[in-house]
Amino acid sequence: MAKENVAAAPETLGEAMNRTELFFEKNGRTVVYVFLALLVVAALVFGYRSLVVAPRAEKAAAMIAEAQYRFEAETPDYALALEGDANGAGFLEVVAKYGSTPAGNLAKHYAGICYLHEGDLEKAAEYLAKFSPVKGLPGAIVNAQNYGLRGDVAVEQQDYARAVKFYEKAVAAADNNLTAPMYLRKAGLAEQAAGNTEKARALFERILSDYPASMDARDAEKLIGTLK
Repeated sequence: MAKENVAAAPETLGEAMNRTELFFEKNGRTVVYVFLALLVVAALVFGYRSLVVAPRAEKAAAMIAEAQYRFEAETPDYALALEGDANGAGFLEVVAKYGSTPAGNLAKHYAGICYLHEGDLEKAAEYLAKFSPVKGLPGAIVNAQNYGLRGDVAVEQQDYARAVKFYEKAVAAADNNLTAPMYLRKAGLAEQAAGNTEKARALFERILSDYPASMDARDAEKLIGTLK
């Protein structure tokens, strides 16, 4: 599964999961709480009647808490975070019971990440695809990570054209100096692996022109140098 040369091929799934997109996992609790709060308020104003939405949203948020704790632990237990046990529900149960709530929607994304860590690409792709993008911040960060991870799955499946499309969606979802250049780099590496040298060059050069202060800009010139 591992690629022979990082400079000449896309990162492996393990490398991809250990880079900047893990910002969400490392800062997950803060992001999630703000994310859920915003979506619950939106649901109360624009969604179902408050007597229906509020209790379901609250129950879902409470249910997801134990799964999040296991997911974010110093030594995460991804299988337990997925399946849950007598001490608390897993992400899959949250999806099954409250999939239409903000917490249930987020649980789909979490479940996809857990499956990635467990090495089940098919299930990972399935659950990441179930997540519905949301408007506003910090939802944009989650949206971008979701597209990016779907791109990583496509890379592992050697479907580079599909991977590039997901990475481009990730860039558009959160246009900032942290995530956008990272996904441009990934898209460039995917194009490079597919033999599309000029497309790869254009993506790496875009990092230099649009995000010169980003961490990925440091690598862009080196990556351009690997192109023939």
